[in-house]
Amino acid sequence: MPWKMVTDPLDNIGLSSVLAALPILYLFWALAYVRMKGHWAALSGTAIAVLVATFGYGMPMQLAVTSTFLGSLFGLWPVAWIVVTAIFLLSLSIRTGQFEIIRNSLAAVTDDRRMQALLIAFSFSAFIEGAAGFGTPVAITGAMLIGLGFEPLYAAGICLLGNTAPVANGAIGIPLVVASQISGVDLMALSQMVGRTLPLLSLIIPFYIVVLMSGWKKGMAVWPACVVCGGSFAITQWFVSSYIGPLLPSIVASLVSIVCLTIFLHFWHPEESWTFEHEPETAGKEQLKYTGWQIFRAWLPFIILSIFVATWGIKSVRDILDDIGLIKFQIPALHEMVMRGGSLMPAVYNFASLSAAGTAILLAAILSIPVMGASLGTVISVAVDTVKRLIWTTVTIASILGFAYIMNFSGMAVTLGYGFAETGFFFPFFAAVLGWLGVFMTGSDTSSNALFGKLQEVTARAIGVDPVVTVAANASGGVCGKMISPQSLSVATAATHLVGHEADILRFTLKHSIILTALIGTLTFLQAYVIQWIIPVYEKAATTVPSVVKAVAPTPVSHTEGIMYLLITAGVVIVLIIVAVSAGRKQE
Repeated sequence: MPWKMVTDPLDNIGLSSVLAALPILYLFWALAYVRMKGHWAALSGTAIAVLVATFGYGMPMQLAVTSTFLGSLFGLWPVAWIVVTAIFLLSLSIRTGQFEIIRNSLAAVTDDRRMQALLIAFSFSAFIEGAAGFGTPVAITGAMLIGLGFEPLYAAGICLLGNTAPVANGAIGIPLVVASQISGVDLMALSQMVGRTLPLLSLIIPFYIVVLMSGWKKGMAVWPACVVCGGSFAITQWFVSSYIGPLLPSIVASLVSIVCLTIFLHFWHPEESWTFEHEPETAGKEQLKYTGWQIFRAWLPFIILSIFVATWGIKSVRDILDDIGLIKFQIPALHEMVMRGGSLMPAVYNFASLSAAGTAILLAAILSIPVMGASLGTVISVAVDTVKRLIWTTVTIASILGFAYIMNFSGMAVTLGYGFAETGFFFPFFAAVLGWLGVFMTGSDTSSNALFGKLQEVTARAIGVDPVVTVAANASGGVCGKMISPQSLSVATAATHLVGHEADILRFTLKHSIILTALIGTLTFLQAYVIQWIIPVYEKAATTVPSVVKAVAPTPVSHTEGIMYLLITAGVVIVLIIVAVSAGRKQE
């Protein structure tokens, strides 16, 4: 017989919220105060969550353990798979000497660490987030900054901070698509509302990054570059969100930002180049030591990666890959064994072997082997070293996804949502905080929107606020929680050789996460009551969707479009590889 979820076990929503918050408070305490290693904090925090679910919520132990196990499976695949493949590609580039060429090509454009951070941690990271999401940008850009010589803590911290503004439209708009499906709010209206909130963050983040790195005076000395970088991103993000939709804002805005900043740096450069304290003073921009063909060859693995990741983000491509490589199976001891709001919760594990973003990255790495000139022995050695290096990172990711699932299946996450809903008039501010909390727990804006999207819609209607405001706030506030999520911290430490130092990075990012969330919350409050003219006009649905969306049989679709995209991608990549290898042989 299914277990009926209890969302107010203490018959007082305030006290029940405190009970539900205990595992989260423990994680903050373990990481920020005790400075416990990430994997031990995640494992012990998950154990505490299981105990609270069992003894506080009355959830049968078997269901509690099984839901945690299901979450751990999702942590292993696809999340940890992304990290492993991204670090493998970066390590291969470093081992073959190709990354030194990349470093020199960037240093020849600018030797200033602040400008390099804007290009990689903000603009390039936004492109990867828009195409793939789910931890991919931090894994790639964090490792790239380390390769350039960045101090590890700053490399991790600014990559997490830079990976904020594009998150709501990450993975080809999946977070907002899910928020619309769960809440019943019109998708285009949601895109427009987020597009009228996040551009402010996009404009601020470049300034935030450079001031955090170099201090107020030296940070503001490069304000023109910050305006170009963040301004071009913000304007494009607003335009695409408002007039095209939620799928492409991050991708298009990031490309515009990269082009604008690169062109700008050809005509303007900081009067004094800034480097970290551990580095010698720079004598100016480095002289370019390599030919155009050598630079093209060194960058090609990352160009191929970008092409594959973007192609994998197209729905028709994912559909055809899933038809071939998707394995679905129900978890017998959990599937439809928990009843929430009158509906049975499904427990299905999707092993998407081909459509996972990590598979796209691995394919890019394999095809890049001849381009980088790596021997079979080098490839095997790098692969073994990568797996060894990421063992504890994988444990952390699996544990924290188990944590997220037990919070969801036990009802603790719903309790916290109801607790915030009790704030009444002030709920629009706390709507952003709820999104922030959801991303902290799950590591994903998509998961946070799935968890709290319906609650945001229902509560907004109850207090007389347009639900598009609060549902959008869940997505916008959630982006600020990305930088403190244990899942993100474990990805960042893996990319920057800081495994076991998750607490140091949390201390680095926590206050900035809180400040930015408060900013989004304040803006949401003003949107709800003061500047209501900013809310888009849209046709409101007459009916609402259920809190648990049941799976429906997929409609048969033609794979013609997906095959076309795959063939175009394959053709472009093959031509690029042939050109790079041929040019390399001629130079040799």
